[in-house]
Amino acid sequence: MKLVKKVLFTGLVLAVAAGTVFIGCSKKEAKSAGKATIGVVMPTRSEERWIKDGNAVKEGLEKLGYTVDLQYSDDDIPTQTRQIDDLITKGVKALVISSIDGSALSNQLANAKAAKIPVIAYDRLLMQSPNVDYYVSFDNYKVGRQMGGILETGLKLAEATAAKPVIIELFAGSPDDNNSVGFYQGAMDVLKPYFDKGALKVPSGQIDRAVVGTLRWDAAEAQKRMENLLSANYSGNVVLNGILSPYDPISLSALEACKAVGYGSTPGKPLPVVGGQDCIVASCKSIWAGEQYATVLKDTRSLGAATVTLVDDLMQGKTISGLDTSSYNNGAKVVPSLLLDSVVVTKDNLISAVVDTGYHTRAELGL
Repeated sequence: MKLVKKVLFTGLVLAVAAGTVFIGCSKKEAKSAGKATIGVVMPTRSEERWIKDGNAVKEGLEKLGYTVDLQYSDDDIPTQTRQIDDLITKGVKALVISSIDGSALSNQLANAKAAKIPVIAYDRLLMQSPNVDYYVSFDNYKVGRQMGGILETGLKLAEATAAKPVIIELFAGSPDDNNSVGFYQGAMDVLKPYFDKGALKVPSGQIDRAVVGTLRWDAAEAQKRMENLLSANYSGNVVLNGILSPYDPISLSALEACKAVGYGSTPGKPLPVVGGQDCIVASCKSIWAGEQYATVLKDTRSLGAATVTLVDDLMQGKTISGLDTSSYNNGAKVVPSLLLDSVVVTKDNLISAVVDTGYHTRAELGL
């Protein structure tokens, strides 16, 4: 997968450091916009990041005068399809959808198209349908390269040799989430040169994305798999040095499995270097404590701000320009995309990147 180019979205101003997550409009515009109801569907409320995402979009649109019908699907596909059907029946003027299974909503998307309701795929690309109007996300391939870079730096792979290889295991995201493709491909493109020269090895032999994927990003399932990997492949002098992880709860669960067999408490078995994604509170605390090595921050305020601006422009009949129109093919069409940048967070920059920007407070992190 090629590196997605940075996209400049005309008119988008993200005042994240100041805590402003949307572009204001005049009172006249807000008053007229108040006639529109926007449907927003998020995959689950059981995970910290999706609550932040839902709130960012809802609050931003409401401050522009829109009515927002925000739904959480609790990782249940029938619930999500029913919610979208209901929003279409209610006559919402736009749909913002973060899918559970990107290929499971074709009928709903066709119905939205028939009702002339524009559809914005939020963070997760909606697949196998021509009825997706826009995609707003981070540069998923770049995020994957950042994940690979975390291991490259944390494990000092430039110093590794075939005579003394670094030992890792691999985890990928949910197989039904298209984002997982970009994440894994980006990471593996960074790690491939080290595999090729024998400086990096996976004792389990589990490398294919279909094998290392974690359905629904389930942390409990990831922990079970890590426990099985350790039991089957790590005995004697074989010590796990690092773990490729695409998601903070998976990272934390993998670390718990390692701790249970002596990593971090036994001489010669330090905790493996583990990255992650989403910069959740628990992972920030773990990073500060010197356990999880790093995470990738995808600022939900920025993503929410971009989505709010896009919806507002659509409702006002503006021509949308400055989008990537070549990189994201969903199997039925190339979906015009707005792609944002992400940041690697380690202990060294956690305060400046997370606390000083207001993403998490010192109190939340116990600092």
